[in-house]
Amino acid sequence: MAVGASGHHGSMLLADLVVTSAAVAATRSRKAKVAAIAELLAAAAPDERQVVTSYVGGALLQRRTGLGWRGLADLPAPAGSGSLSVLDVHEAFDAIAAIAGAGSQAARAAAVASLFGRATEEEQPWLRGVVTGEVRQGALDALVQEAVAAAADVPLAAVRRAAMLAGSTVAVVDLAFDGGSDALAEVGLEVGRPVLPMLASSAKTLAEAIEKAGGGTVAIDTKLDGIRIQVHRSGDSVRIATRSLDDITDRLPEVVEVARSLDATDFVLDGEALALDDEGRPRAFQDTASRTAQADGVRVTPFFFDVLHVDGRDLLTAPGEERLAELERLVPEPFRVPRVVTDDLAVAEAFAVDALAAGHEGVVVKKQSAPYDAGRRGAAWVKVKPVHTLDLVVLAVEWGSGRRSGWLSNIHLGARDPSSETGFVMLGKTFKGMTDEMLAWQTERFTELATSPTDRSSYVVEVLPEQVVEIAFDGLQRSTRYPGGLALRFARVLRYRDDKTADEADTIEAVRAYL
Repeated sequence: MAVGASGHHGSMLLADLVVTSAAVAATRSRKAKVAAIAELLAAAAPDERQVVTSYVGGALLQRRTGLGWRGLADLPAPAGSGSLSVLDVHEAFDAIAAIAGAGSQAARAAAVASLFGRATEEEQPWLRGVVTGEVRQGALDALVQEAVAAAADVPLAAVRRAAMLAGSTVAVVDLAFDGGSDALAEVGLEVGRPVLPMLASSAKTLAEAIEKAGGGTVAIDTKLDGIRIQVHRSGDSVRIATRSLDDITDRLPEVVEVARSLDATDFVLDGEALALDDEGRPRAFQDTASRTAQADGVRVTPFFFDVLHVDGRDLLTAPGEERLAELERLVPEPFRVPRVVTDDLAVAEAFAVDALAAGHEGVVVKKQSAPYDAGRRGAAWVKVKPVHTLDLVVLAVEWGSGRRSGWLSNIHLGARDPSSETGFVMLGKTFKGMTDEMLAWQTERFTELATSPTDRSSYVVEVLPEQVVEIAFDGLQRSTRYPGGLALRFARVLRYRDDKTADEADTIEAVRAYL
């Protein structure tokens, strides 16, 4: 790939990045995807590297731009030739993200027209895609990490470990290129800087989960249906991050209060924030979700299940039982996730029954000897939910009839499928489980995400594959009706997951495991 010269500082034209993005999207070969990204990264100037790494992964560096699909619906005519550099684009989005106050809508529209007016016919769709999170090229973070390792000639394990502890691949790309393995190895857990959370895999039964976690004595946690939180305290300073590492400290003063009450100066805790009713039972997930989206409403309680650091001592590599002992010493029982440690299946099953009776989702089986494997989903933690659930993506939605007339109702459900041209495969439709409130919300949401007319000239409205929905189902059946060859039995909506991106939805392989 020849890298063009830009009229701006830095050397890489947006056109070069768009060409690579298209090449990555066009091949199914993981090796070819990694090679194309590695070549692009190697060609980037040092001051462009972080931006290029972020863009080739399909994301802007700005967390919020104030732009959505609607703001990009009416674009100016494309430029005849490519003059935009990667850094021009980054600076334009910086400026757009900073627009606020009176007249901001007009100012934002003018800034969008200016940026997109300089973009070519090939660049405009890519820019729109990166704003809306829809660069569908299969360059997920794992691939970008492989490309960084290849381009900087460092071990993949070193890149992966550093990215988990620093919170992103973008944060460590310069270290990989400029300092190599030694610089990456120096990245450690830093109180106040969120790390990617450890994740759980799934099993259908408790016995299967215990076996998957290695058997013997295991810890079994109640699986709470709340918002994942990581709480960092350094002296009086407390920071609370979500699963996606967004800072929500200001929205959870009651969690800050609990953190400040604990008998340690510095620590990092992993847990869930959960809204409870007067009887101490969990309220609906939406109550917790809306509460963490704004700083008022129902009270939430933190429940912690792991500790990553206490007073100068990192515990990431310590075995689970050692971290558990430290957690019990530091955090009073009312703020710990209920847990039993046992090697007896009957005891484990009785605990799971009690967890469900108390209104919780299920349990998580944890291997006692396992370290805290930040950012990974392995066999050390295994969740068991009695109801089969999947996180799927809404691909289209149909106008309702009868009582649902006037609302966008029946949703088309898709699982991630890396081998598919669109990145998704359809598994069925459902309108079951939707309340009137949900119907009203989704009508507005899917109108915003629509990629086909919403004027009812067609009763099916295609939408951007962005919205994740958690679906409960009773089983799977083979079906020739849908391209995946499978259909969900009695699928019903549990909730919409705004805390997950489409890239975190379940894959078709994960779905097939239920057969």
